[in-house]
Amino acid sequence: MTNHHIALIPGDGIGTEVLPPARQVLEAVGERHGITFAFTAYDWSCARHLREGAMMPDDGLDLLRDKDAILLGAVGHPGVPDHVSLWGLLIPIRRGFRQYVNLRPIRVFEGLDSPLRSAAAGDVDLVVVRENVEGEYSEIGGRLNRGFPEEMAVQEAVFTRAGVTRVLEYAFALAGRRQGRLTSATKSNGIVHTLPFWDELVAERGAAHPEVTWDQEHIDALAAKFVLDPARFDVVVASNLFGDILSDLAAAVAGAIGIAPSANLNPEREFPSMFEPVHGSAPDIAGRGIANPMGAIWSAALMLGHLGHPGAAAAVTDALSSVLATTDVRTPDLGGTATTAEFTDKVLELL
Repeated sequence: MTNHHIALIPGDGIGTEVLPPARQVLEAVGERHGITFAFTAYDWSCARHLREGAMMPDDGLDLLRDKDAILLGAVGHPGVPDHVSLWGLLIPIRRGFRQYVNLRPIRVFEGLDSPLRSAAAGDVDLVVVRENVEGEYSEIGGRLNRGFPEEMAVQEAVFTRAGVTRVLEYAFALAGRRQGRLTSATKSNGIVHTLPFWDELVAERGAAHPEVTWDQEHIDALAAKFVLDPARFDVVVASNLFGDILSDLAAAVAGAIGIAPSANLNPEREFPSMFEPVHGSAPDIAGRGIANPMGAIWSAALMLGHLGHPGAAAAVTDALSSVLATTDVRTPDLGGTATTAEFTDKVLELL
């Protein structure tokens, strides 16, 4: 029997509604695979920020440090600016725990049509590997002359050899375990320093992985090809900003952003990794019991894989696939009428 201690951060909006289904699925699959879970929940959220002035306490990272993984629901509320909620919780966890790989798998499932006629079930199965702790989302910069006509804002992008190399190494190794194809997102024709540097490091890593066929695409052309021919891609590696945009675009290609999972990984396992759906807090539907729990459940499956339980992870994703392929149970975002609980019950039944 294997036991894992998991931190739960439900967060805001529908985050509090999709984490309980993910927990139910984890406990159910754990019974069948000899895995037990201990859960510790934290009320870190925009509600806490409004109440206490901070998204999480000063010792938040210390409270998480001894956990095996973190499962997060969603963060965001109309009463708190997005940059406050993001930089008050998610980014400190990602950077404090060196979660430098953001992993976003994308599939077109049987029974859930893509908005693209050319994206058939079984054909589109790709992974976006996003650099997660530096790049365009650095803290370096500032504002000057606030309120005056010459007011200005400066934001510095930071690309380090160590930071870029480690995420590229992860992406090439992943491609080697999959279909052996990698595409690098760049814009070195217009961004004159950081992206040519990125390209040079891609070429270095590519030479070290002869088993992987790789190419590079400018981000604007790559976005178009995600729509025109998504089946051509296997592993796509990108900087922080480019990976953020591409992964949400790819989720839309798959049919709905509500199904998309993500993993914030510390591959060396020196710190806990964090798993979360990408759909956000959706305050417009919060409290109505109709949120799609699939993204959270799939994120829990990614967590199982990271914790060393590939069979249990596959059982969960197979159950999700079966719901879509063999039943008409769909939440409203997928064109159905099922509640969060009804969708979850069907996953548990097929699991």
